Amino acid sequence: MSEKVKIVTLGCEKNLVDSEIMSGLIDARGYSLVEREEDATVIIVNTCGFIDAAKEESVNTILELAELKETGRLKALIVSGCLTQRYKQELMKEMPEIDGIVGTGDFHHINQIVDEALKGKRPVFVGNPVFNYEEKLPRKLTTASYTTYIKIAEGCDNNCTFCSIPIMRGKFRSRSMDSILAEAELLAGQGVKEISLIAQDSTNYGTDLYGEYKLAELLNKVSLVEGVHWVRLHYAYPGFFTDELIDEIANNPKVCKYIDMPLQHSEDAVLKRMRRPGRNRDIRELIARIRDRIPGVSLRTSLIVGFPGETEEEFAALCDFVREVKFDRLGVFTYSKEEDTPASRLPNQLDEDVKEWRANTLMEVQRQVAGETSRKYIGQVLDVLLEKYDGRSDVYVGRSQYDAPEIDGEVYVTRPGSEIGDIVKVRITHAYEYDLSGEGFL
Repeated sequence: MSEKVKIVTLGCEKNLVDSEIMSGLIDARGYSLVEREEDATVIIVNTCGFIDAAKEESVNTILELAELKETGRLKALIVSGCLTQRYKQELMKEMPEIDGIVGTGDFHHINQIVDEALKGKRPVFVGNPVFNYEEKLPRKLTTASYTTYIKIAEGCDNNCTFCSIPIMRGKFRSRSMDSILAEAELLAGQGVKEISLIAQDSTNYGTDLYGEYKLAELLNKVSLVEGVHWVRLHYAYPGFFTDELIDEIANNPKVCKYIDMPLQHSEDAVLKRMRRPGRNRDIRELIARIRDRIPGVSLRTSLIVGFPGETEEEFAALCDFVREVKFDRLGVFTYSKEEDTPASRLPNQLDEDVKEWRANTLMEVQRQVAGETSRKYIGQVLDVLLEKYDGRSDVYVGRSQYDAPEIDGEVYVTRPGSEIGDIVKVRITHAYEYDLSGEGFL
């Protein structure tokens, strides 16, 4: 009987790309990929180990799925991803439910791991966290047919004091432009219209391979691929944001006027303890330069509250910063004390209830800002990518170039005269805190 395999992906979009490569390899092997965990004889859990909450979710998911050995058809439970790269020995010792593990640099061996796990060998493939994305491996998309991600680099060299990514993903490594463009052409040929370029540090792209910043050139070349309508950029490190990159985003009609640039904080003392680039003045100058040269740009950032030593005054200043800068999109995280990181050894660690209160407070500040920033779209005509139909309300739901898949707002569209996956013109009539609505027209 052919094995039936289900891959459960936790964490970020970078993990999703890895899961899709494993799906492609498994499909090429002749195993069946199934939607429901209950139908699977083999389950692969692609884990996240970035912060405590993600680790807890990963462990809980593993334990829940292990029950299918008793109640379902499950014969082998395999764990992959960041958690295994970081805790391979602990997982194999403390969780007998696991039948095999694979790290972030070795998942191209997934078929061998599945075969050995089914034989009861409990294989462990966790070596150097350096996966070769240059190798042409099959990839089976799990996103909608019109949108997907391409990983342009792996790892990170910035060594922020709170971050464990270098431990789990290794040093920064750009993928060659040729391999990225080849994948973009393949995906566009399959009907993909929106390509999101992702990396832990996208703005540093090319410096290791070509000796200079190459992200602007990469954006341009991907936009020239036939069939690509939108190119979106994720995780732009503020320390390497060049004028050339700003100009490319501003002048290229296919590059979304959307910048996802995690800043983490606004106050100099906190930024210094985080080992982040620049200071408050530098951040404000960069944002002003981006907004001046990219009219209508949508800015998303991520901020951390409750970092060790963050005072009430620094938190209040962070709130003021958010009110003043008026980010279009914003995510807030409470500081997570990650072992083996420099920040875990800093004095003045804050209580969890203080961190949670600050996160909720800052999100309320952003909620008020978002209501204001959304109203600027009323009366404008936006291109909207239709993603689903709500029959109960008789409206289509989509996104403009100013919203990334899954994480940002939506646009509710009446009378689009088109189908799912089409990009249509929509005149915006109403604005809410995070979403918009309007009328489609031909």
